Amino acid sequence: MIDFKNVTKVYKPDITAMDKVSLHIDKGEFVFVLGPSGAGKSTFLKLMLREETATSGDVIVNGYNLSKIKQREIPYMRRTLGVVFQDFRLIPTMTVYENIAFAMRVTNIGEKDIKKRVPYILSLVGLSSKAKKFPTQLSGGEQQRVALARALVHSPRLVIADEPTGNIDPELSVEIMELLKAINSVGTTVVVVTHEHELAYKYAKRIIEIKDGRVVNDTAGKAVHAR
Repeated sequence: MIDFKNVTKVYKPDITAMDKVSLHIDKGEFVFVLGPSGAGKSTFLKLMLREETATSGDVIVNGYNLSKIKQREIPYMRRTLGVVFQDFRLIPTMTVYENIAFAMRVTNIGEKDIKKRVPYILSLVGLSSKAKKFPTQLSGGEQQRVALARALVHSPRLVIADEPTGNIDPELSVEIMELLKAINSVGTTVVVVTHEHELAYKYAKRIIEIKDGRVVNDTAGKAVHAR
């Protein structure tokens, strides 16, 4: 699903954000990428989304080599992903239903399929009664669930969540994590990028820790114990 092969990313003039990182995330895994601010997590995320390219090495996501991919192929690669952003990125002038439907329309999915899929996804995240509400009428936790619904609407093989509990109350964090666990239980690969150690050690089957642009710990194949 995800391969980083000796990946280095240098920003001008001479800031090394990732330094010879190699790792593999397999289909169906639930992985936390953990590290403090400035560790390289944002660069890791941007490389996976092809918002940045590696200075050297190969980044492979869902069969696409992002170091060699053609520009016209990038939208197709991104359709294989579901991304939940920390700041939600909902369109304020659209209702909950329209925000999710829009994610399908931009990839040329027909209205018939949209009318079937969106209500199903809303029920999955417990927001059926909020379909006609606007983002400003929702709580932070509800907005996060809309963002998650939008990420899931394409039935992606891989869901990437960037600090999914960073802007919501602690009690709602449990709710979001349980939804991600449920998504993973049906075979979807889940990668959560976060700085929250307690969250990672409570929920993760695997934790990859990044510090100063390097992988300093990877619990692959090891038991994960709460700290």
